[in-house]
Amino acid sequence: MAHSHNHAEHHENHDHDSHGDHDHHDHGDMVKDFQKRFFISLIITVPILIMSPMIQSFIGVDWRFTFDQYIVFALSTFIFFYGGWPFLIGGYSEIKDKNPGMMTLIGLAILVAYVYSSMTVFGWEGKDFFWELATLIDIMLLGHWIEMRSVMGASNALEELVKLMPNEAHKLDDEDQVTDVPTSDLQQGDRVLVKPGEKIPVDGTIFDGESAVDESMLTGESMPIEKKLDDEVIGGSVNKEGSLKITVEKTGEDSYLSQVVTMVKEAQESKSKTQDLTNRAAKWLFYIALLSGFVTLFIWLALGYAFDVALERMVTVMVITCPHALGLAAPLVAAVSTSISAKKGLLIRNRAQFEGARNLDAVIFDKTGTLTKGEFGVTEIVPSSGYNETDVLHWAASLEQNSEHPIATGIVNSAKEQDIKLSRVETFESITGKGIQGTVQGSQVNVVSPGYVQNHNLTYDEKRFNALSEEGKTVVFVLVDDTLVGMVALADMVRDTAKEAVASLKEKGIVSIMLTGDNEKVAHWVARQLEIDEVYAEVLPDEKADQVTKVKNKGWKTAMTGDGVNDAPALATADLGIAIGAGTDVAMESADVVLVKSNPKDVVSLVDLSGKTYRKMVQNLWWAAGYNIIAIPLAAGVLAPIGIILSPAVGAVLMSLSTIIVAINAKLLKA
Repeated sequence: MAHSHNHAEHHENHDHDSHGDHDHHDHGDMVKDFQKRFFISLIITVPILIMSPMIQSFIGVDWRFTFDQYIVFALSTFIFFYGGWPFLIGGYSEIKDKNPGMMTLIGLAILVAYVYSSMTVFGWEGKDFFWELATLIDIMLLGHWIEMRSVMGASNALEELVKLMPNEAHKLDDEDQVTDVPTSDLQQGDRVLVKPGEKIPVDGTIFDGESAVDESMLTGESMPIEKKLDDEVIGGSVNKEGSLKITVEKTGEDSYLSQVVTMVKEAQESKSKTQDLTNRAAKWLFYIALLSGFVTLFIWLALGYAFDVALERMVTVMVITCPHALGLAAPLVAAVSTSISAKKGLLIRNRAQFEGARNLDAVIFDKTGTLTKGEFGVTEIVPSSGYNETDVLHWAASLEQNSEHPIATGIVNSAKEQDIKLSRVETFESITGKGIQGTVQGSQVNVVSPGYVQNHNLTYDEKRFNALSEEGKTVVFVLVDDTLVGMVALADMVRDTAKEAVASLKEKGIVSIMLTGDNEKVAHWVARQLEIDEVYAEVLPDEKADQVTKVKNKGWKTAMTGDGVNDAPALATADLGIAIGAGTDVAMESADVVLVKSNPKDVVSLVDLSGKTYRKMVQNLWWAAGYNIIAIPLAAGVLAPIGIILSPAVGAVLMSLSTIIVAINAKLLKA
């Protein structure tokens, strides 16, 4: 494939308004569903509390009336099935996966409380736990609602990838007449016209025309690539300047993009089902609840107590083991840390992965658009003798102001920064593959590629030119009336923040690695400026994910930062995928965290915040579970011999206390 360096990198400006719609519908509906269940259950809890004999005796009133327990039973049954449904279903699927967690724990507690309390209404000796049941369901619904609200929608990376493909293609018939057909109708061997500025609809081969094609979003190659007869083109890349006629080679499943889709899908599925902290804690509490419940039952029976007394103890233990505070411990911290991170421009989409960020060993950066701006800037101007830098820039920028090319933009911006006044262009034309020419102030000006200079046997400072090329820079030559006035070197500009980010990560003992599809020279030039030690260059898109796996195989916890379609499989493969906000929607959708400001330094903030959030969660879980560690033995009746039995009412007060402490502690999380 011929690379020509007279063309530069260009990133599509994605309209950023579309990012708001990502909270996709199923997720939004689930949040609304939990919210509705919470409020309805809350309203119905009020009469249950008022009619509960235990609460009445606690506040010293007697509002009992005939059949009041049947009303409580009816209301509780509604809450159990309506409010408790998500937990019962969730618990069932966790047990089916042999992986009990939060849902199983809540499910167990409400099931035991409901069945036992219903038995007491219909003649079994004992007190009911309906108020426990109702408040537990309310708080757990609240916790889940808060948590879901603070985490963005599940990944729809795959839909985003498919959107990259144009929906329509200009199909040519045998007489070369164009009809617009849906891309999905194209067959292998069909012929298609692609106009300048359009996306190429399918993978194919050019049979007529030549043009530069921007594949940077797909392959990471920063330069648009010159394509001519018989070259292959990839569906989803952007045709820059000429019209192309293409024979369709691959459609649907076989196309490059579909293969990327499959890779992202596989990577997402293989990402170990990391459970966040709460779930791990809930899993243990579930086993403890079962164990302590049965142990309590057998000991009380062994001590010769009646079955109903022993059963009441067992139920008290099992209900108490599910701490209300546990339901809020993590979601409240999550909500606070999500809002802190949002203010800092970090969107957290996957909590479990974000919690793990504090243990990172390596961060892999994609070069184009992440460490660099993905825009050209002038790095050096080499004037020929008799001219100065300002002259060279003035002539070049005056001519280039008429061109749409990324190199032109770089040169014109550079002139503006130096307040160089530009002259008017009188005539202007583009010489395909060679550069541009025009008339400025009555002189003929050319801004051309090295190829043009060699063909016209012009002498220039070859040593300097080679040195600049070695650094992977793009060099253009400026001629006025066929006299060489100088060369201008341009490169993809390194972000200032990238250097600081790499330095801060070094301090934390985290290795920075650069991974790019761009050529070795460019990659090493950028790496030297940033002081990055490890560089993998010319890595093909489908190899990026493999490269991430290699780093992971060293036993390193690895984050990947990138912005293009070609980064999506790698983002999904890494332990933590970080997308740069200015990149493609696809990258954003396959990442765990999105850096909205496209600032590599935010990777450092992310690691810090992850550590703080995690510490806060651990504190909260201790507060939540600590109450249980004390309450379980008391509920089981350890102190019964000396006449102390934890009455459910005291249990309730302790429980509310631990919930309040957890809520206050979460609010204390600072960025």
